Amino acid sequence: MTSPRTDFPALPGSEWWRDAVIYQVYPRSFKDSDGDGMGDLGGVTQKLPYLKQLGVDAVWLSPFYLSPQHDAGYDVADYRTVDPRFGSLQDYDRMREEACRLGLRIIVDLVPNHTSEDHEWFRAALAAAPGSPERERYIFREGTGENGELPPNNWNSVFGGRAWTRVPDGQWYLHLFDSSQPDLNWENPEVWEEFRAILRFWLDRGADGFRVDVAHGMIKAAGLPDWDEQVHMVEGTATDATSTDGVSPDATPTPELGPETIGAEQDGMGQNRAAAATGTERTGAPDLGPETVGAEQGGDSQWTGTGEDSTEAAGPAKTMDTGPYFDQDGVHEIYRDWHRVLQEYPGDRMLVVEAWVGPPSRLARYVRPDEAQQAFNFDFLVAGWHRDRMRDAIDDSLRANHEVGAPCTWVLSNHDTVRHASRYGLASRTAYPNGIGAQDEQPHRGRGLRRARAAALVEFSLPGSAYIYQGDELGLPEHTELPDAARQDPTFHRTAGAELGRDGARVPLPWSPAGEGLGFGPDPWLPQPESFAQLTVDHQLGDPQSMLNLYRRALQLRGELGLGAADFAWHPLSHGEQDVLAYLLTTGDGRTVLVAANLGDTAVAIEELSRARMLLVSGQDAVVDDRLSVDSAVWLQL
Repeated sequence: MTSPRTDFPALPGSEWWRDAVIYQVYPRSFKDSDGDGMGDLGGVTQKLPYLKQLGVDAVWLSPFYLSPQHDAGYDVADYRTVDPRFGSLQDYDRMREEACRLGLRIIVDLVPNHTSEDHEWFRAALAAAPGSPERERYIFREGTGENGELPPNNWNSVFGGRAWTRVPDGQWYLHLFDSSQPDLNWENPEVWEEFRAILRFWLDRGADGFRVDVAHGMIKAAGLPDWDEQVHMVEGTATDATSTDGVSPDATPTPELGPETIGAEQDGMGQNRAAAATGTERTGAPDLGPETVGAEQGGDSQWTGTGEDSTEAAGPAKTMDTGPYFDQDGVHEIYRDWHRVLQEYPGDRMLVVEAWVGPPSRLARYVRPDEAQQAFNFDFLVAGWHRDRMRDAIDDSLRANHEVGAPCTWVLSNHDTVRHASRYGLASRTAYPNGIGAQDEQPHRGRGLRRARAAALVEFSLPGSAYIYQGDELGLPEHTELPDAARQDPTFHRTAGAELGRDGARVPLPWSPAGEGLGFGPDPWLPQPESFAQLTVDHQLGDPQSMLNLYRRALQLRGELGLGAADFAWHPLSHGEQDVLAYLLTTGDGRTVLVAANLGDTAVAIEELSRARMLLVSGQDAVVDDRLSVDSAVWLQL
């Protein structure tokens, strides 16, 4: 193993994450530097100048760890090694050094809920006896039934089928995702210490922060109580697990497996990152000291089956029922612990958590001053092109985060969702499909792109931090005509095609009309649609009206005006009869900016258009005769 680099200087700036624009790189689909059909760290390094010119502040890298890739890298075999598909630790160091030179920060994806079945810990657990220290790193339990032939409880995997797999000696282990992803036991102090060491390993190599996968997981309700719901991660919802609608919870039977075959019967099965977690009965959590243990601002609430505070209603678009294995109060002890680890390092390191919980006041608990710095705002993501839902998501989130002194973190798409340029093109304004296929309703390309342009002006003007999923700056649509033979998302295969999954949002980027794979590289791991040829980076750079140049101009103005740190107030239009979202931003130097977006079906007269200075519009015809056109947005300086 290469010795960690310690000579990467920390970038200057205090609390940079409060208003940062962060770009998500999905490495396998970003840029292929070695011609094997899969993107890699070398490709990321090549394109960092492009990201700098786009105007982002930091880059979040989806997992590049050593992995059998059953779940696109979220099944980690070694947290301290780069998978050869993506390069080496030296390639990471070169990438980090180039990022530092350009003034870009690097955020590493962290997967603490589970490991791969190939992780040395799990291999040791399978070889050890029940009750051994090796097994205590994971969640092994005796079965129920006369001879232990039934699983310990009725939990179902997020991916379908049981959440338990039996091993030859009769015990069962928990996997809330694929059977090749055994859940770690966060009641074991050894697990805590290991992840402190993992954090320090990447912090020593210059990482500026971590995106935490399944951040609301890891800890479970005491006693592992039965739960009759079935979580569907892509939709972010839970349904009755006993329902006959769709795929049966037992559609993927779980055989008794030996160490050499556990997970192999579902090779490649497992995906859907937006939702889940683990933990177990709280009997041995590390002693964090009286100043932090249980300090939950009002006391730890017991699980009630909803995950909501009993005194509050759900937010505008409740994202997920939490059940007995999501959003347990004990998980906050972990973030307090990690917060202290990050404070050991200069440069204001950060955590951003992926936590599908509600209402917003519940999510805000993750970003209290002694926990994480950011939490993705999924209520905003799922609000759709609907004025009231979007307004309420913004209002509730700003209100809840203000109470804990934390910024909001806005996001429209990621690697687990249908691209919003396609979602917005569907007939329903609130559509949130779990994949779009050739036989489904096809998005209206023009409508979806027009709304995506307007949505960008909304997202980038809101106070707080903003995230961009790679390709959204190009207006890339979902690839809705992927042939079944090309699909690789385990969700598609586990459900026999009933759920298409997320391959359509993960297609390799188009860089240039010339060159193999539209400049990505030869033989891309997923085929690109023909439409991508007109959406390449090189093509859009030459078009002043392109989505790419709209993003570049918006991010430039956002920085110049300081919109991410501006004071916010609603404009009366946001509560009027017409479907206009409008608000006022007061910048640090006293300037006032009006942002307005028309989410309705008719053009709307806006009095300020006749006298204000127009800073930016979402399209050439966004404003006509002092009226804001349908599916358009504008920034005005008053």
